[in-house]
Amino acid sequence: MGAAEEGNRFDAIVVGVGGHGSAALYHLAKRGQRVLGLEKFTIAHDNGSSHGLSRIIRLAYHEHPSYVPLLRRAYQLWEDLGKTTGSDVIHITGGLDIARPGPPSEQTYLNAVETVKKHNLEHELLSPEQVHSRFPGYELPAGYKAVYQSQGGIVAPERAIQAHVKAALAHGAILKEREPLQSWSPDGDGVVVRTAKGVYRAKKLVLTAGAWLPEIVPQLQAVTTVERQVIAWFEVDDEQRFKDNFPISIISDEQGVYYVFPPFDHPGLKIGLFNHLREVTKPDELSKKVTARDEEILRQAVARYFPHANGRMTKAAACMFTNSPDLHFIIDKLPSHHQVVICSACSGHGYKFCSVIGEILADIATDGDTRHDIAMHRIAPNRLGFATFQDAFIKSRM
Repeated sequence: MGAAEEGNRFDAIVVGVGGHGSAALYHLAKRGQRVLGLEKFTIAHDNGSSHGLSRIIRLAYHEHPSYVPLLRRAYQLWEDLGKTTGSDVIHITGGLDIARPGPPSEQTYLNAVETVKKHNLEHELLSPEQVHSRFPGYELPAGYKAVYQSQGGIVAPERAIQAHVKAALAHGAILKEREPLQSWSPDGDGVVVRTAKGVYRAKKLVLTAGAWLPEIVPQLQAVTTVERQVIAWFEVDDEQRFKDNFPISIISDEQGVYYVFPPFDHPGLKIGLFNHLREVTKPDELSKKVTARDEEILRQAVARYFPHANGRMTKAAACMFTNSPDLHFIIDKLPSHHQVVICSACSGHGYKFCSVIGEILADIATDGDTRHDIAMHRIAPNRLGFATFQDAFIKSRM
């Protein structure tokens, strides 16, 4: 075997070095694995699902109480990453889960309350008047319900990716930017990966390509939908209301579920609406142009709940959600190709978990399994839509 060929052999290859991929690259390298990261763009780019300056992290998890153990580990790993790299990747603001009274809006609030009670998390139930008294930037209509949990906050996505990559490289990882995957194929118990610049072999392949993953593994198209998402920042007229005493929030009303941030790395209140206008897209066809309709759907929430932030839109960005039918994650080995580990379809709420998902992906790639409970996120025939996925995979192998 020649030196060049030997240099292209790895214990693991990570395809897609965004939020989850950068964390997997770090955890694999930290374990002494010879690992290669392949990134289609540059590190911390704005073409996918891992940008936007701030992402919410919270323990009052309305999606399902079983996320909390993963969140506890995620918090710990974010803090460890910050200490290791000297990067400020997590910022605690406190968090509010707010809902308009009555179904279906109130369900997110009820679920958040169920979670904090089940996991004995310190919390407070607040009226609109109490919310405004403590956090003057909020002006909620009468009858709205709110639960406050002090550990809510922000993860800085670009900083976090850069920190994970920095730490991975310090442990010997190899990174190749602007080198998109062309193809992969099984090679005995390993894999062969091809790009325009080279052919690489590895014992394990970790696919964390976000919205591009259904193109890399076409069978995933049966259980994933890629949606266009828009976030925007609005100018405030009284900075003191929003600067140091403004928790992140989830607000559920007749339009859907909004997510809200204080000023962080950019002036102004930041807001998004889960699933936004429900525009299905393809990753290479994402429209980044922010329209008047995009602004309108966000501004109406700003005007209702944050009248002192109803100034001009100072910044906006488009990204993508990759959704599964049940809105939980997909983290598992591929059927029939157990040397390939995938993470996808984080359904608009996955970034906060990047630190622990990186650890989980490294566990599966090196040990075959993980100590973390990811039963809800595995590929299983009884999971909504996944019998179709497995059928598609079996047919593709015939």
